[in-house]
Amino acid sequence: MLSATPFAFLKPFIPRRTQIAIRRMLINWISLHYKNVWPIDPTSATPPDGWQGWPDNKKFALILTHDVDTQKGHDNCLRLAEIDKRSGFRSSFNFVAEDYKLSDKLMDDLRSDGFEIGSHSISHRNPFMSKETFKKTVAKINKYLKDWNAVGFRSPSMYHNLDWLHDLDIQYDASTFDTDPFEPQSDGMGTIFPFWVAGNNGRPGYVELPYTLPQDFLLYILMRQKNIDIWKQKLDWIVQQGGMALFISHPDYMNFNGSNSPEKYPMQYYEVFLTYIKTKYKDQYWHVLPKDLARFWAANYRLKENINRKRRHICMLAYSFYETDNRIMRYADALANRGDIVDVIALRDEKAPEYEILKNVNVYRIQKRKINEKYKITYLYRLIVFLFKSSLFITGKQLKHPYDLIHVHSVPDFEVFAALIPKLQGGSIILDIHDIVPEFYASKFPGSKESFFFKALVKVEQLSIRFSDHVIISNHLWHKTLTSRSVNESKCTTVMNYPDEAIFYQRPRTRQDNKFIMLYPGTLGWHQGLDIAVRAFALIKDKAPQAELHIYGRGPERDNLAALIAELNLNDKVFIQDPLPINEIAEVMGNADVGIVPKKNDPFGGEAFSTKILEFMSLGIPVIVSGTIIDRYYFDDSVVKFFTPDDVDDLAQSMLTLLQSKKMRDTFRDNALCFVENYRWSKKKNEYFNLVDSLINQHEKT
Repeated sequence: MLSATPFAFLKPFIPRRTQIAIRRMLINWISLHYKNVWPIDPTSATPPDGWQGWPDNKKFALILTHDVDTQKGHDNCLRLAEIDKRSGFRSSFNFVAEDYKLSDKLMDDLRSDGFEIGSHSISHRNPFMSKETFKKTVAKINKYLKDWNAVGFRSPSMYHNLDWLHDLDIQYDASTFDTDPFEPQSDGMGTIFPFWVAGNNGRPGYVELPYTLPQDFLLYILMRQKNIDIWKQKLDWIVQQGGMALFISHPDYMNFNGSNSPEKYPMQYYEVFLTYIKTKYKDQYWHVLPKDLARFWAANYRLKENINRKRRHICMLAYSFYETDNRIMRYADALANRGDIVDVIALRDEKAPEYEILKNVNVYRIQKRKINEKYKITYLYRLIVFLFKSSLFITGKQLKHPYDLIHVHSVPDFEVFAALIPKLQGGSIILDIHDIVPEFYASKFPGSKESFFFKALVKVEQLSIRFSDHVIISNHLWHKTLTSRSVNESKCTTVMNYPDEAIFYQRPRTRQDNKFIMLYPGTLGWHQGLDIAVRAFALIKDKAPQAELHIYGRGPERDNLAALIAELNLNDKVFIQDPLPINEIAEVMGNADVGIVPKKNDPFGGEAFSTKILEFMSLGIPVIVSGTIIDRYYFDDSVVKFFTPDDVDDLAQSMLTLLQSKKMRDTFRDNALCFVENYRWSKKKNEYFNLVDSLINQHEKT
């Protein structure tokens, strides 16, 4: 390793130009001996065990990072960030904490524009010279990580000791590379994929993100390249292999003003390379920040504890549109990713095929539906038809390949009885109550809780729960309601609708206009309060001519909302769009300025938890929320902008306040991003796996 050479020890005492001259001579010698493994090491293309591909079926992952080594680099950061923004990208900036004067405003501005802040250690020196030296820096590094709200670390000059890094409070490290014999510590990781570094001595593990494209300093300062051919060559190969393209550039060495300097290269090289990526590989890359890729990897490839586990045959059964139901998709994807065989039986809209495979999940759409029910009998008839169709379908599948577990999603509760044959043959049944049916029905068709229909639905709820082996309920208030009337606490688990970080993550803004977009995505039901949002928007439209309200969804209130929009002369300001698949709506949400969740404070809406709030938070979008009992239960005024439920004037004022105050929007965004860390599916899915496995194991023993 070059780190053991006399040059490494003498480096601090050698003039900078002499250092570069020596390194250039070493590079000429090294190039002759390592041409078969640099810039491409063919052996590094092997994907990890159980590889399922990148989210959204993208060909490769794209990660941009910038290391800021000096004060000059620090002062050029906004120029570099502007290049990324113009190209539609976002990146991480890794700062050295104590070598130069850091601007808090710079870091705030970068965060506000969707960039990530990371640690580049305390000083730009090798922190791993000895165990004692590293131990002395740990407390300081961890303090800066906390102060900067950072979760990633990169060591200076790519020195690394993956065992010692467990002492840092990080989710990922980025101090290694696939192959680079020119680095001072030249031991490459031999992979163009991230990998998991397991915890030790009671400390948690972390994700390692090796860089896979040569650094700009190597190419343009040391090798004195005059084009981007090596970057293009390596990127094209990574795309062919389906790997991760992660590269490092430095604002310190980019020439932004055209002056001549032996330690600068034209920033146009970087800009041209970004153009090359977005034109040649348009729609083929999964571009995220390092922290988001690390979360995805930790959630899906942390450990393969279940490699030797028997594959389970599991069915998701739902009177729902699978491709727009994040809760069901999240369960199904997680089970498929761990190796189970997953069938989904669901509804079909006009455009969807009757059968397709989505991310290794078998999706069967057995009944068409339009959400236009105005009468109780119409709604009930369609539910019963689906019950019979799904019962026949699931019985046919059961006789060919028995299910180990059926996970039934309510509404309606009585859909569990479609799993009668699997139940009789030893299959386990989970009833997942997304919405409490009696209260849901009362809100959809208003009536007294003393009515025959309400009492009948409570009885159906009790019978359905008795038939099931376990019940999942979607929030803690409804857990109290259910356990008070229908189920024992030992048979009921609260699993909220957590955002999947592989879908809901901070992403570059692709919308290039001066509009201020407020957005609601979801069901167009009465209790969602969208009429309140439309009326509130009408009060501010003249004060905010750049503002628009976009509504994505379908439901029984669509026609009423369209009529209200026309009545208030808002057709050029308020738009209702058809719902989009989860991956696509996440992109739309990530381009909004503010999210709106305007639920009414009726007995159902006031206690129905809206996962849209957590999704907006995960995307870094501030949210205006109706101050209902359920939302006050989970959130406070530091993470969302509350308004008084059902109060049009207060909602209008909240809209105007956030529109006029970027500082307030940024504060809500930053606080919410910290808050949502504890509400991620990657942290909760093992609880679901444990429940599934325990139910199946209990049946196998009986």
